[in-house]
Amino acid sequence: MSNACLPIIFIFFMHRLKNLKDHFEAKFGESPLFYACAPGRVNLIGEHIDYCGYSVLPMAIEQNILAAVSVNNSGTIQLANTNPQYQDFKVSCSEDIVIDRENPQWYYYFLCGVKGIQEKFGIGCLAGMSCVVDGTIPPSSGLSSSSALVCCSGLLTMEANQKSLSKVDLAEICTKSERYIGTEGGGMDQSISFLAEKGTAKLIEFQPLRATDVKLPDGAVFVISNCCVEMNKAASSHYNIRVVECRIATKMLAQARGLDPSRLVKLFQVQTELKASLEEMLALVDEVLHPEPYSREEICKVLGITTEQMCTELLSANTQHVTNFKLHQRAKHVYGEAERVMRFKSVCDAGAAGSITLLGELMNQSHASCRDLYECSCPELDRLVDICLKSGAVGSRLTGAGWGGCAVSMVTSEKAAPFLRAVRDAYYTPDPRRAAMEKQSLFVTKPAGGAAILLEE
Repeated sequence: MSNACLPIIFIFFMHRLKNLKDHFEAKFGESPLFYACAPGRVNLIGEHIDYCGYSVLPMAIEQNILAAVSVNNSGTIQLANTNPQYQDFKVSCSEDIVIDRENPQWYYYFLCGVKGIQEKFGIGCLAGMSCVVDGTIPPSSGLSSSSALVCCSGLLTMEANQKSLSKVDLAEICTKSERYIGTEGGGMDQSISFLAEKGTAKLIEFQPLRATDVKLPDGAVFVISNCCVEMNKAASSHYNIRVVECRIATKMLAQARGLDPSRLVKLFQVQTELKASLEEMLALVDEVLHPEPYSREEICKVLGITTEQMCTELLSANTQHVTNFKLHQRAKHVYGEAERVMRFKSVCDAGAAGSITLLGELMNQSHASCRDLYECSCPELDRLVDICLKSGAVGSRLTGAGWGGCAVSMVTSEKAAPFLRAVRDAYYTPDPRRAAMEKQSLFVTKPAGGAAILLEE
């Protein structure tokens, strides 16, 4: 088959694979044994609710982490990156893997995946490996570059050590192991990276973990646009503060309704125990939690715990400094966003006329809630979302953790080209730094497949 008959994306991937192989051979003097890849993701709706136990609705994107691997008896794991700004790293296979959460370098994310597989199987001495990593997911952009790296690492470590796990097990292991770097994620990123299928978004549900196809409406495309403000979840406390606030809100609501707060850590669990609807939970939040920030003293008094217990049982390592907690706003966002996810799926399933408009409205409501209640946006991201709406998007919202990173916009297919031009002219072209990043910052995306092992021919 001639190149003229091959899809451009496939040609790009094969070219990238060859470049990675060449880089590997130049670095290590041998050919790789196999390759592993894990995609990034864009969350269409359902922000900051996976760690509260609620379903989310992401899709994998074509940008991914790709690694070339050889297995040997060197007794070491040698890591290199095609991007020269990321330094090489080497670790002994016979020593305990130590991950420095105070210094979240790229190789520590890789080692999270290694450590997760090692602990799952109780492997005393891992197989020696040489790896070169290549990534096309913009870092710190809200598209899950870090989790994709952990997933890719976990997958290739399993393969190199001749072990076998289901995709669900791999997703759960990588979710737990990424916490070694200090991020208390809920599992969406790892789940979609492993469970994604080409051509469909997924409703990801937890407890137990499962994924359901969600057919997106014909006649619409999703466009990702990066505001070019980076936010590293592990390097800041913003993300974990929200996790802690939701954990405390869980216990306050449980206490108010006569439940045992010590047993409950997720807002979903309170709803389940009360057998309440999401609408009833939203009313309960208004009834029980006041909008003014809570102090440590007030929380301890309501829950009947000491300050020391609060520090050890409720706060994480990088949230020990926090003194005020916005419990009403955080819980209000979570229950409202959980409801929007289910409405989004219902609209997609129905496939009725006007579904694109309804989905766009839900996305807009989601962004407003993230901005005003969860306070996880930033001025640049808000401005970008506003530009996207004025440029013709039916709906637009931040995606990922926030505080920077990307927006995702739903655009009717016939307006995609003028939409891209308008956003480029309004947001990227006037700023030299953004203009230089525009090619990898503004693009149409399609649902991609999940993580996979590729054998060297």
